[in-house]
Amino acid sequence: MSSISDKVKGAANQVAGKIKEETGKLTDNERLEAEGAAQTLKGKVQGAVGDAKDAIKSGIDKL
Repeated sequence: MSSISDKVKGAANQVAGKIKEETGKLTDNERLEAEGAAQTLKGKVQGAVGDAKDAIKSGIDKL
């Protein structure tokens, strides 16, 4: 997967996770809230992976 697709998927997971999390809070659904928090975290990790790929590619390009 490319760094751009990692970042896009990460952003999408963060948004979807936040929606689930807030919906869970509004409906007192702890399970949905927890799923949302986990999905938000997954999105943050995907974004970080994309950033790391960019950093590695930039380092290689400088060689």
